[in-house]
Amino acid sequence: MRGPWVRTGTRVRPLAPSDREEALRLLRRQPVTSILAAVHLDSLRGSGAQMFGVETDGELRAVCWSGANTVPVGDLSAMPPLAAHLRRRGRRCSSIVGSSTLVDALWEELRGSWAPPREVRGLQPALLIDGPPAVPPDMRVRRARPEDFDVLFPAAVAMFTEEVGYDPTRSGGGYAQYVRSLVASSRSWLVTIDGSVVFKADIGALWDGLAQVQGVWVHPRWRGRGLGTAAMAGVVDQILSGTASAVSLYVNDYNAAARRVYEKVGFRPAGTYATILF
Repeated sequence: MRGPWVRTGTRVRPLAPSDREEALRLLRRQPVTSILAAVHLDSLRGSGAQMFGVETDGELRAVCWSGANTVPVGDLSAMPPLAAHLRRRGRRCSSIVGSSTLVDALWEELRGSWAPPREVRGLQPALLIDGPPAVPPDMRVRRARPEDFDVLFPAAVAMFTEEVGYDPTRSGGGYAQYVRSLVASSRSWLVTIDGSVVFKADIGALWDGLAQVQGVWVHPRWRGRGLGTAAMAGVVDQILSGTASAVSLYVNDYNAAARRVYEKVGFRPAGTYATILF
């Protein structure tokens, strides 16, 4: 459908390196909900790029990363022309994720032309902390090392399966490679007890002094004992000690236990995500 906000002089085009500064202006408006697109800004290559811009009369009004995930950023009024562009390309992503306002508007335009999603997570509070955690950190928290892979990988698979709803290893070795890359780049933390991983968390995105934590998991036998709260405080403490100046994450609104943990650690509200999973 043609959205009510589409205006004459609007076009959607791949962004080029020359668009970097204008794109940064949009991305920095709401960094917490823009980071998943912003981390790809350095990949701008011109006509083959997967970062698109919505431009009206020469002004960039929105950007969108279109890879494994589709991540819209910018003005609400730019979602109809962006949707028209994505509709012509056909769905190539496994999810639409980002600011709930933009994701909802984009999906409203795409609904009926893309296959129905398998799940809609319409309300995911985004949280931020930029100072010391409010509870003492667990001193057992440490960065994962390459030799930890054999015990870390089963925990990562359990986390993904629980969170996303399917086993990530069923499609080959890509997920193992991803976990190895997190370890190699010092972006994975864990707590082990008797040789087993009982807590893990990763930096899924790092940009402009902001780290977004993903993949937080506590072994089921250790839930409800306070381990997750102290371990999360340990991760925050270590990230703020040199990796980034602020830590963010987003969580499903129905996950009351996780939300209590993050509140105890000292995270505060910083926006709202939505995710549409295909």
